[in-house]
Amino acid sequence: MTDLTDLFLIFAARQCFHALKLVKSECLPSLHIARCVSTASVPRITTHYTIHPRDKDKRWEGVNMERFAEEADVVIVGAGPAGLSAAIRLKQLAAEHSKEIRVCLVEKASQIGAHTLSGACLEPRSLQELFPDWKERGAPLNTPVTEDKFGILTKKYRIPVPILPGLPMVNHGNYIVRLGHFVSWLGEQAEALGVEVYPGYAAAEATFERGLELHAKVTVFAEGCHGHLAKQLYKKYNLREKCQPQSYGIGLKELWTIDEKKWKPGRVEHTVGWPLDRHTYGGSFLYHLNEGEPLVALGFVVGLDYQNPYLNPFREFQRWKHHPSVQPTLEGGTRIAYGARALNEGGFQSIPKLTFPGGLLIGCSPGLMNVPKIKGTHTAMKSGMLASEAIFSQLINENLQSKTIGLDVQEYEENLKKSWVWKELYAVRNIRPSCHSILGVYGGMIYTGIFYWILRGMEPWTLKHPGPDFAQLKPAKDCTPIEYPKPDGKISFDLLSSVALSGTNHEHDQPAHLTLKDDSIPVSRNLAVFDGPEQRFCPAGVYEYIPLETGEGSRLQINAQNCVHCKTCDIKDPSQNINWVVPEGGGGPAYNGM
Repeated sequence: MTDLTDLFLIFAARQCFHALKLVKSECLPSLHIARCVSTASVPRITTHYTIHPRDKDKRWEGVNMERFAEEADVVIVGAGPAGLSAAIRLKQLAAEHSKEIRVCLVEKASQIGAHTLSGACLEPRSLQELFPDWKERGAPLNTPVTEDKFGILTKKYRIPVPILPGLPMVNHGNYIVRLGHFVSWLGEQAEALGVEVYPGYAAAEATFERGLELHAKVTVFAEGCHGHLAKQLYKKYNLREKCQPQSYGIGLKELWTIDEKKWKPGRVEHTVGWPLDRHTYGGSFLYHLNEGEPLVALGFVVGLDYQNPYLNPFREFQRWKHHPSVQPTLEGGTRIAYGARALNEGGFQSIPKLTFPGGLLIGCSPGLMNVPKIKGTHTAMKSGMLASEAIFSQLINENLQSKTIGLDVQEYEENLKKSWVWKELYAVRNIRPSCHSILGVYGGMIYTGIFYWILRGMEPWTLKHPGPDFAQLKPAKDCTPIEYPKPDGKISFDLLSSVALSGTNHEHDQPAHLTLKDDSIPVSRNLAVFDGPEQRFCPAGVYEYIPLETGEGSRLQINAQNCVHCKTCDIKDPSQNINWVVPEGGGGPAYNGM
């Protein structure tokens, strides 16, 4: 066995354990939870096994907890660009060396790509390395970038900023893509090579259905930003001991069909400034896709190190669309999709140790995103490929007595540090933290123009981040409430109608996967000190403070059904009381090419 026995990788094998559904309905009536509340008497909100272990929970008495186990050479958790590239590269190497390697890839989304959300402007460097014939294979890269635009917004005006050659924002040679479609295509390539791909199955300690336990020589964690298993690994193996805290942003995105006269296929637009102040990191993107119809992808990113608890990222996004330089593009158009996700912004300073006995971390899970470029797919893919090359080297060289002796593949991290990925992330390491000067975001732009453009990251210093994002929030009494305009239903929209466009759904008869370590904290601290920021930073309306029936005080209501799996609550909660855990496999958003 590996040292990862406490992080079982579960296939919720419904066909084998259908009988447990009957046990569940008979033995677990109190778990029928769609909404949870916190009142003055603080009843139990959280019923999840991560907070209330089964061996101490009477509701689980008499439930058969037997597991079945299988062995694989490599198990990969997460079917995003990193995980799929790792799986593909392993099977490519196995074929080249005439070796048999069993590679299993598990994904919590119901379909490959259904939980994928990104801008996205793809740099094809890693794809070219993985599949030199990607064009012949039909990779869905249909929109080469033809025009780059960048600007600073004031409330009424847009100030154009030239994009000089060599700056991170240059997109010449890149492609505007619907990343979910690209990931789906990668999944097809993986399966064709013999990778066992299992969508719709959660990788967790357990679900209602005691699933299949997978044992592997190496487990590759490719969960994406702020993965729930990676959080546990950081603590168990102290992987963040020598790096700075990770910093994050929340990205919100919509897809629109627009008037064909306004459609400019290949145009890429980015802005900073309004509606955010200079001390709040963030900006927008607007990409014109060439997908056979006049389609644009637009979005807004807010750094989660913001200080004002009254800030609402969703509403900032909605009012940005009314800017005079943006609204004309959308007028007469139709919004067809909405979604949100967190993204890593810590960069080079926040990369943890990447290997440990029996496993390793790749892609956005450890935070390999190039923040100034606003790109992480190319670095994620390359990290997966490098991991697989190091794993394969050990698999064919080690004389393993058992199929599941855990390998410590330290060569992966060593090779990553020798690669172009490390060089690229090191060069831009100071751009994001330079935004914490008195000039804010504009200080970061000045730093980029002077130091990065001239020195290309060779300056002999490394700036630090101010600390974890949750610690940056100021008490409500020290901040000014923000008045947001009402949505007009044409350009801007309310939150619930937006969530409806994400296709989000969870089985209602499961414990809420948004767990609280202490059910009293939301009212006693978050609401009392910070005016309940979770009701604003959540982009899906999961958290609500509603008046008590007595008319005195409030209670927290958790609408777990709405969750789009962005993990923002786990990151930004100022009390660090919210712990996002994976729900039953197949639940969550159902994005189509987001």
